[in-house]
Amino acid sequence: MTRADIPNIISVLRILLVLPTVAALANEMFGLALLLFAVAGVSDALDGYIAKRFHYESRLGTILDPLADKLLLVATYLVLAWLGLLPWWLTGAVVARDLLILAGAASFHLLIGEYEMEPTAISKLNTVAQIVLGLAVVLSAGVHALPEAALDWLVLLVLVTTVTSGIDYVWTWSVRAWRARRG
Repeated sequence: MTRADIPNIISVLRILLVLPTVAALANEMFGLALLLFAVAGVSDALDGYIAKRFHYESRLGTILDPLADKLLLVATYLVLAWLGLLPWWLTGAVVARDLLILAGAASFHLLIGEYEMEPTAISKLNTVAQIVLGLAVVLSAGVHALPEAALDWLVLLVLVTTVTSGIDYVWTWSVRAWRARRG
């Protein structure tokens, strides 16, 4: 192990937080779930800072970091939907978008070649919106009830950014694949 592996180790530790977070949510231990989210958030910021500040960026890191985020978000949304705290149709849209992106990335890799993961601005906004909604629902369920209108607005924001970013990924990567095939 070298110092350059530190951001990847932090990402793996974040992946390992998914199961305890899911267990806390499933058992309606919302305070603990919020604490685990906070640890995951701080570790996400920390691994990104270390990778950029000390130039410890790696191909593995470009995969592990978003994978850790997505695993935590998808698992959280599934449990919150199971508990009746999020609508299943929204969770379905979030999961479908991520599966679409994964299928597209695998197809691009198999048919065209290697690529660099590059989250778009709308994708970053979608991730932030998903995080904010997840935190707001957990906070509202267990710590401090939030206004229903605020939660409804966040649900709509997540739906719009999920659909928009899914379309953006399909368009962007279809154009890249078409250009690479012509090229």
